[in-house]
Amino acid sequence: MDLLAELREVPIFSQLKVEDASCLGDVDLIETPKGVVLVESGEAELSFWVLLSGALKMTKPESDGTSTLMATFSAGDAFGEVPILTGATTTAVKIKAIADGRVVRIGEAGFWRLIGTCPVVRAGVLEHVGRRIGAYQVMTRHREKLVTLGTLAAGLMHELNNPGTAARRAASQLRENLTRLQEISLRFSQRELTLEQKRCMAQLQTEALRDRKPEPMSSLEQADAEQELAEWLEESGVENAWKLAPTLVQVGWECNDITCAQYAFPREILSDALNWLESLISSMQLVGTIEESVARVTDLVVAVKKYAYADKNRAGEIDVHDSIQSTLTILAHKFRHKQLTVEKSFASGKPMLHTTGTGLNQVWTNILDNAIDASPEGGKVSIRTWQDEHFLYVGIADQGQGIPEELRDHIFEPFFTTKPVGVGTGLGLDIAHRIVLGQFHGNIHFESQRGKTEFVVQLPLEAPTECVPASPGLEAGIS
Repeated sequence: MDLLAELREVPIFSQLKVEDASCLGDVDLIETPKGVVLVESGEAELSFWVLLSGALKMTKPESDGTSTLMATFSAGDAFGEVPILTGATTTAVKIKAIADGRVVRIGEAGFWRLIGTCPVVRAGVLEHVGRRIGAYQVMTRHREKLVTLGTLAAGLMHELNNPGTAARRAASQLRENLTRLQEISLRFSQRELTLEQKRCMAQLQTEALRDRKPEPMSSLEQADAEQELAEWLEESGVENAWKLAPTLVQVGWECNDITCAQYAFPREILSDALNWLESLISSMQLVGTIEESVARVTDLVVAVKKYAYADKNRAGEIDVHDSIQSTLTILAHKFRHKQLTVEKSFASGKPMLHTTGTGLNQVWTNILDNAIDASPEGGKVSIRTWQDEHFLYVGIADQGQGIPEELRDHIFEPFFTTKPVGVGTGLGLDIAHRIVLGQFHGNIHFESQRGKTEFVVQLPLEAPTECVPASPGLEAGIS
């Protein structure tokens, strides 16, 4: 009776009457001094707990050796019912006392007897479970978003670092070139150049500034050309001949292109003339490198902007190809990390969705992320689109091991994952499924076998005012 009085202070048992006390059956009253571990992760014995006094914390061990704080409990809290109700065979968390207290432990068999014989407690437990599962779903979805955000942020930083480093290196080399050009020009200004020399310099400058696109050479051909030109320059008394030759060959210059300099300039100033030419050509190349790097940064910013803001307008048009391309840009580092190639086969034209739906980029992110994880090193991810009168279809395929037959019915269930603990939340495909069906009134389907798994997303071209029957194009596209 003393225990019953204490239990009535707990919300779940607040309506428990004296005549209902028998439904409690045998329970254990346990002292929990600070620091004692009440439950270890992996234990096979499940129990329902009621904290009468003190404080506890519940943590979940992660695969990397760390642990995540899941909850803290204070006097009046009850816990442990979720694993029992969901059919778990072992505990997935660790529970430790952080203050001296007492708990009531009810074994699994006793819990089911309590639920079955005491309607008041049953209603309280189920209401409590509903709130806890709801809170856990919110927390896990929030974690999924943070993981996605972290992945995208890491990828963006990686992508920005490459062009940033290239531009910085090119700018540094350009500074050196400009210094050399100034020094050589100063030496030329102290000489009286003949009309022929001036014409030769003007001709070389015009050729250097012209956008020359030589025929590509093999590595062996390029090495031979560089050696031939370097030897010719050395014989002509040019300093830095082996440094000049690669730059000149790279833009298609040969010995015949600079013979005017050989005849117009004496040996003592021929070296300055050709070093000036090499500095000019090299500077133009470096300016091109900086332009390409800045353009790459701009493309990344545009891609991120499209990715982040494409769904801000509730109604309007969505360019699906552009949406896919933006996602591929954001995930490019993950493809490179596994040396994966992307094969795109897009429908002709520019298929536009007229829709009020949002979240399409998140659909591509989750499906592509799964395809990357499933793909073998050096494999291929294929993306194709096609359309019929009413629908646009997007197929994303990987070359992984395939989805086992026994798991296929659970693929779109929330929290279902085949990834290791701590790696996947099991919400990626659930979120994609909910967005496609709920936001776009479409459908998502997959076919899987060893060596190929393809997810096909079916999207109506026009926002439906009523239910539109699924088109046979979905099955036709897969087959």
